[in-house]
Amino acid sequence: MADSRPLILVTNDDGITSPGLAAAVAAVDSLGEVLIVAPRKQQTGAGRSMPHHHDGRLFQTTISRNGSTWIGYSADASPAQAVQHGILEVAARPVSLIVSGINFGENVGIGVTISGTVGAALEGAAFGIPSLAVSLQVDPSLHMNFDDTVDFSGAVHFTRMFAASLLNSKPMLDVDVLKVDIPASATSDTPWEVTRLERSPYYIPKPTARESLEDRGRIGYEMAPNVGFERPDTDVAALFRGVVSVTPLSLDMTSRISLDELGGLLKTTSS
Repeated sequence: MADSRPLILVTNDDGITSPGLAAAVAAVDSLGEVLIVAPRKQQTGAGRSMPHHHDGRLFQTTISRNGSTWIGYSADASPAQAVQHGILEVAARPVSLIVSGINFGENVGIGVTISGTVGAALEGAAFGIPSLAVSLQVDPSLHMNFDDTVDFSGAVHFTRMFAASLLNSKPMLDVDVLKVDIPASATSDTPWEVTRLERSPYYIPKPTARESLEDRGRIGYEMAPNVGFERPDTDVAALFRGVVSVTPLSLDMTSRISLDELGGLLKTTSS
C-alpha cells in the first residue's frame, strides 16, 4: 500500500555528515516520510548556486541520531542541486515540504542570499513546495567545523513546530520560504516572533594577509563591529534579544518601490 504520509525532503549545506542534518531529520521524522538528500561535502556559502564542477553522483548512506537510523543520499552537488536531485530523481511521489538545516550558524540580514541553507530552501520553493530554512546560532569557529557538543534540542523543537505548521496550513501569499534563526541558548520555552531582514551587514568581508596577490588568500568574514538596529523587528534584533526569529522570504525580489514612481524618476533623470 502506498504511503499516504507527507513526503519531507531534508537537506542542508553543511554536508551529509553534519549533526545538524541528523537533528533536522529527527525533528520531522514523526511528521511524515523523510527523504534525505544532502551535499557530500561542506557547502557553506553556496547560496542557490548551480556550479558545473559537480557531477551529480548520488551515494546511499545512513544518518544516525540517538539510536535512530535513516537511509539518505550523499550528492556530489550544491545544496540547491541536491534539492533538484531529490525532487526529480529520488522522490517516488510529490514532495510536500522541504526542510533545509539545521545549519551551524545563524543566517540573518542582507547576507542570506549567500547562505546555502537558504539557497536550498529557495530552490525547493521554486518547485512550488513549502520550504523551511533553519539555522542555529553558534560561535563562528564552528561554521565550517562540526562539534558534536552543540545542543540542538531547542532547534529540533522549533524545526518540528514550524514544519508542522507549513504542512498543516494553506499556501500564504508571497511567502515562499520561512527562515528560522534560533539563539544558541534557545529551549522549547523560548519565545518566537515574525521578523524582517536586517538591512545593514551582519558579517563583513575580511581579506587574508598575504605578501603577494599570487599567494593563496581567500576572502574571509567577521561580524560587523556595529551591527545595525535601526528597526527592532528584524531577525538580528530578535537574536540579540534571545528570541527565535521567523522571517518570511519571497522568490519575488522586486523592489518595493512604486513601479510608476521609478519609471517617472528614470524618465526624468535620463532626459
